[in-house]
Amino acid sequence: MTVRPHKAMVLAAGLGLRMRPLTDHMPKPLVRVAGRPLLDHVLDRLAEVDVTEAVVNVHYLPDQIIDHVAGRTSPRVVISDERDQVLGTGGAVVKALPLLGDAPFYHLNADTMWIDGVRPNLARLAEAFDPARMDILLLMAPTANSIGYAGKGDFAMSPDGSLHKRKETEVVPFVYAGAAIMSPAIFKDAPQGEFSLTKMFDRAGQQHRLHGLRLDGLWMHVGTPDAVPAAERAYLASVA
Repeated sequence: MTVRPHKAMVLAAGLGLRMRPLTDHMPKPLVRVAGRPLLDHVLDRLAEVDVTEAVVNVHYLPDQIIDHVAGRTSPRVVISDERDQVLGTGGAVVKALPLLGDAPFYHLNADTMWIDGVRPNLARLAEAFDPARMDILLLMAPTANSIGYAGKGDFAMSPDGSLHKRKETEVVPFVYAGAAIMSPAIFKDAPQGEFSLTKMFDRAGQQHRLHGLRLDGLWMHVGTPDAVPAAERAYLASVA
């Protein structure tokens, strides 16, 4: 069964501490890579798959983001204002649920970047999401050929796509690429206030309803100022 999400949530409220000094006076989603803010790269990806409305949460230097997206129509941007509270990645979704509706929605980090393969990865996610078997489907990047990533990975993935969280002493081959499709039903009994989205990943995993899809293309981890030039080189080479 193929879903076609028409709504998305984009997490843009982080402090961007590891991106300093670029984020001393600018929120990380507005840091430019290849001439465009990270947030615009994400919103462009959503427009490609016909998402009509994106909920963007704001906390750090919120007015800059609000002003930046004010004229955006594809997708139209709705602001989830968190300037007076810290909700974390999970609490942010709970607050935005009334705006997201009852259908599965895309969920993206504002600072995620990748180069698509033959077909858009967000379209592939929609085709692979099966609400009968899964509550969360994560786009997974192979750690071996990702740019700017030097960690131990997040998950191992079975041939059927089910995910297994990395144990503390393990090294696993896949890292969460910052894009997903989620069913709002998974948040029915979610905590109130601040909490991490990893809590929901863990819950779905325990219920065998957390799956992954291998990214087709190249993922770029733009986490520090040093990572920006490498991401720019890869991106510009892909469009040359």
